[in-house]
Amino acid sequence: MSPVVILDCFTVEPSGLGVPPYLSTYVRSAWSALRRSRPDADVRYLTIDDVRWCLAGGRPAVEPPQSDPLTYSVTANRDNAIQLLRDAELVVVVAGDAVPSVHLHAVNGSPEEIARALACVRGRRCLLGPLSAYVNDASAQYAGMFDAVHAATITSRDVTLGSRQAAPYDLMRGDRDDFSGLVAQMPWRPIAELELYRGCTRRKFCDFCNEPAKSPLVAFRDVDDVVEEATQLYAAGIRNFRLGQQTCFFSYRNRDEEAIRALLGGIREHCPELEVLHIDNADPLAVAAPVGARIAKLVAEHCTEGNCAPMGIETFDPAVVDRNNLTCTPDILMRAVQHINEAGAGRGPGGLPKLLPGLNLIYGLPGETHGTHVANLLGLSRILDAGLLCHRTNVRLARAFPGTPLAALGQQDPLPSAEHFASWKADIDFGWDQPMKERVYPTGLRVPGLHSYFVGQDGTWWRRLGSYSIQIIERDTATPVGTVGDLTVTGHAPRMIYGERLAAAA
Repeated sequence: MSPVVILDCFTVEPSGLGVPPYLSTYVRSAWSALRRSRPDADVRYLTIDDVRWCLAGGRPAVEPPQSDPLTYSVTANRDNAIQLLRDAELVVVVAGDAVPSVHLHAVNGSPEEIARALACVRGRRCLLGPLSAYVNDASAQYAGMFDAVHAATITSRDVTLGSRQAAPYDLMRGDRDDFSGLVAQMPWRPIAELELYRGCTRRKFCDFCNEPAKSPLVAFRDVDDVVEEATQLYAAGIRNFRLGQQTCFFSYRNRDEEAIRALLGGIREHCPELEVLHIDNADPLAVAAPVGARIAKLVAEHCTEGNCAPMGIETFDPAVVDRNNLTCTPDILMRAVQHINEAGAGRGPGGLPKLLPGLNLIYGLPGETHGTHVANLLGLSRILDAGLLCHRTNVRLARAFPGTPLAALGQQDPLPSAEHFASWKADIDFGWDQPMKERVYPTGLRVPGLHSYFVGQDGTWWRRLGSYSIQIIERDTATPVGTVGDLTVTGHAPRMIYGERLAAAA
């Protein structure tokens, strides 16, 4: 029988990350659907990096030992990628960015690259992921590229038919079986994204967010369903997990404290030797509530250290808040930051804080003025002056995703950030982010359990797996990728720190 292929061109959304080493929910649902619908088929996993490798003649674009971002995430099928696409009865492409993203070690597949890869395919071609919104919005531009389009999920019942609505969780659970064959094709150590629910629990939705457009109604997974999936992934050899494919971890089951306790406790019980258990995404309104303080303590107790709860303040400017249906005020955010610090600022056995907040800021929203940036700087200074800790800050420009109110506005007059974003971001990087890095990662701190993952002109880049793990540069070195070791902090910069290697970890 001809092979069937999953071509992972990587995904990035506000509610989830699908760039290796993150193993996305999209890739896993495609794997499960293909195995269930074609039990005798040879299901192969490729990345766009495999295709680039073959098209480049089987050689990296940079001289070793430096890493090539375009071919970094190749799979065990690298050398046969083009032949597999030619022979495939069916190819499921996983792709799409709902938000702008830049990754040191990965470049998401562009529509042009995907079209070039699909030119090799003689079988059926399906799409799954955020790119589907752009395909459905501009069908003429993508005409003939795909035989079926899936917006959010793919199941054994609709593989070649396409789907606009997400499938019921019970149906997806019935497709799931064994992930061993998928994980075996990945040379890296994956961290698996686990979805808890779809949709947004807020009463009114932010104008720029794609989640209500992707899933207008909230649907929660059962605790035992999530624990079962984690157990299946654990049996396949995965030891790193992130509860991240949803808008707010704290709002799972409508902020049900006992359900969250059962969820975290169940994963720890069934995955006893896991290395990472982290969360992602937290609505500051939920975190600032009294139950949010108690849930933060559960996260600090059950999860592994170095954890991050990213919260979308988006802007400290009240005019922009009102204009875009945002709901978080600076006072609510401050209370949420305090709750997480009270629960998680203490350091774990490895020396890292157990749980810290992350902050998301967006420029380019309607109503923005030069005063917006001033309000952001003052809001961040308030947190810094209070002596609180913050894991990381993400500053980006708004993107009008199809189906959102922001996209419905159409072309607008340029806002100040169109000209000043680079300098405004630099203000935050050097006036807020670097001082916070110095506070969270003081000079001399020993950071254990790191692994080298990229070699660039500046040296070797190290990190732990997890939610937005800190990047540590060992300057002027070319340590082989995959080396495990401990580093001690020697310096700081915005968004990263510098370190010296002490010894390889046992």
